Amino acid sequence: LAGLLREGDAGYADSKGKPLIRQSESSTDALLDPPVKVPDPYGWLRDESREVEEVLTHLRAENSYTEALTSHLGGLRDDLYREMLAGIKETDHTVPTPKGGFLYYSRTFEGKSYKSLCRAPLPPKGGKHAWIEQAKAWDGTKESPILEGEMAYLDVNALAEGKPYCSTGQVRTSPSGKLVGYTVDFSGDEVCSLYVKDIQSGEIVDHDEKLECYGALQWGADDKTLFYLQFDEQKRPFQLYRRIIGSDKPDELLYQDDDELYWVGLSKSFDDRYMFVSSGSKETSEVHFLDLTDPDATLQCVAKRRDKVLYSVRHRAGSWYITTNVGGTPNMRLMMSEAVANSEELWTDMKDHDGNAMFDGGYDRSISGVTSFESHSVATGREGGLPQIWVITYEGAESSEVKDFVQLTFAEDAYDVGLGSNLKCTANEVVIAYDSLVTPLSSISVPLASPTDLSVRTTLKEQEVPGYDKSQYVSERTTVSSRDGSAEIPVSIVARKEVMEKVKAGESVPTHLYGYGSYGSCIEASFRTTRRTLLDRGMVYVIAHVRGGGEMGRQWYEEPNGAKYLCKKNTWNDFVDVAKHVIFDRKMTTPEQLSCEGRSAGGLLIGASINEAPELFKFALMGVPFVDVVCTMIDATIPLTVVEWKEWGNPNELKYHQYMMEYSPINNVREGVKYPTCLLTGGLHDPRVQYWEPAKHAAELRHQASPDSGPVCVKIDMAAGHFSASDRYKYLRELSFDYAFLLDQLGFAGIGK
Repeated sequence: LAGLLREGDAGYADSKGKPLIRQSESSTDALLDPPVKVPDPYGWLRDESREVEEVLTHLRAENSYTEALTSHLGGLRDDLYREMLAGIKETDHTVPTPKGGFLYYSRTFEGKSYKSLCRAPLPPKGGKHAWIEQAKAWDGTKESPILEGEMAYLDVNALAEGKPYCSTGQVRTSPSGKLVGYTVDFSGDEVCSLYVKDIQSGEIVDHDEKLECYGALQWGADDKTLFYLQFDEQKRPFQLYRRIIGSDKPDELLYQDDDELYWVGLSKSFDDRYMFVSSGSKETSEVHFLDLTDPDATLQCVAKRRDKVLYSVRHRAGSWYITTNVGGTPNMRLMMSEAVANSEELWTDMKDHDGNAMFDGGYDRSISGVTSFESHSVATGREGGLPQIWVITYEGAESSEVKDFVQLTFAEDAYDVGLGSNLKCTANEVVIAYDSLVTPLSSISVPLASPTDLSVRTTLKEQEVPGYDKSQYVSERTTVSSRDGSAEIPVSIVARKEVMEKVKAGESVPTHLYGYGSYGSCIEASFRTTRRTLLDRGMVYVIAHVRGGGEMGRQWYEEPNGAKYLCKKNTWNDFVDVAKHVIFDRKMTTPEQLSCEGRSAGGLLIGASINEAPELFKFALMGVPFVDVVCTMIDATIPLTVVEWKEWGNPNELKYHQYMMEYSPINNVREGVKYPTCLLTGGLHDPRVQYWEPAKHAAELRHQASPDSGPVCVKIDMAAGHFSASDRYKYLRELSFDYAFLLDQLGFAGIGK
């Protein structure tokens, strides 16, 4: 039942008799009254305990059916797996990064599923980046250290031994560098255990078996003080605790947010002076700070929460550096103030040396974050639909007066760029990470004193991709007009050169269309070596940067012209428009040659797209798909539902109910219509999109679709959560399964590279 419930109504209270909330306390919208029934014929598949044998038997039967239907693809799966593995340097390392007398990096080893976190002493002598030259001289074997004096301070392979799943949350070395604190999830449900280990001896010096926490973790000013977050019953992080290692006293509760719309986060300023505790919904946020240099300090608020005002805070030289949409700006602006409590009246726009606001929150340029070094700040954001980096130079280390403001530029039309590993706020260079659809990942050092001088940049490490020849591939960035003419949808395309030559000559080729389009998250034009298994068989890979993402700024996401709340349908309208473009305008492919894919909220995108235009697609891959939108969003007992009301709307409310019913994929499967072949995947322990959503949706597709539709298959990982397998080899096996199914449906099962 959606809407206002009264005592005695089904769903009025939870299992303990506590009345369930039907809307947020801050909402002024009317609840449906009387309540409205929402069909849920497969509701019996929902089992919060994951122990009901009838349900588990059904899921195993789904897996067996999928395996039987695809058993002829075993050889192809093995081929794809070997190809993916051959394209990865299994024994490798990340860029060594200096911090506190050590160089930190991680290593992977052939045959081992997880990384090993390592460090080595910072050499006392040698020129700039001397350790990089030493790392480049490494002989490539697993037995040899990357740097002299190397030591593994946390081997995740050892943590994972005997466990079906293992994912570290955060790993933090203590201020002295003698201890390492880490959180780890052994089930995939994102509930973590906390450990503290003596790096030299390997001894676990702190661990409480009863303590379950969120993955975030930070050290205080010494080796005794840790800060961590705990969940409420809905698996929402809502409490901040301070833990004193070795103390008999219970951990101290410092902060608690009982508003179920708000998610609590934990971070530390780059100069290690302040601990920041953020609490935010999708639309409103508030940050508290704790001065770690003052043992008597208490949490204070940077600026009280104001409805629909988002902000985040960084610190440098006695000032707050604030990214915010205060004033109702369409994008975030960059502001600053003195670093004091209740500073909102002191916020002013940061201006360049000519007196112009660097980020004014307008439509053309957006800022997503700022990292402040001693005499510079580095801002990340977007312009022209692509990620960008700007460097701000100050008059001095203690000054906030801007001396220069420049933007980094790159040669390719479409790319992904962001900050790499930077651990020292006193550094005179910033490490950036750059890749594109055809360019493997590079870590590049950019001197802050001369950020636009290409001649002084240093490539610290390039991703080595065995067998890859960049000259054999081509990428393209184009746009497609939306059906209502209000938007130009960015589209990124990558293929082998000879395949694009076929397209130019008028030949249609198999094409895979990928999309997401929610939460303001961006799908970047980045490099994926596993994608080559499709490209090398003659496929074109297309990314539709649809509304609902943040590729064109927050206006691409927010109402009235983005794809949130009552304009959410723009997401799949854009996706279908791109599909029609590649079929009918570019004549790149045909419906019999077009597959599509999305994960999580991207699974909603695919589910809605094949309801709207099933005739356009041959195969649809929906990974952990959010497809039972209304049944999930009316029920506050399902973890994380309430916080999502500020993303999708609340179907208990009159304002949103009908609109959400019109697009919820499971409620809009068309009777008697031919649907493409579908593969829906899920994780039994997923707390974000529950396993029963793909299981229920598959049943509805089979029930409603015409007999000549493609088969509908479900694959539930019985030992994983939302983010798929934690084991890198198992992940490649799963991806090989998905791609083999895809290739078979497009008639490519017998075609090699």
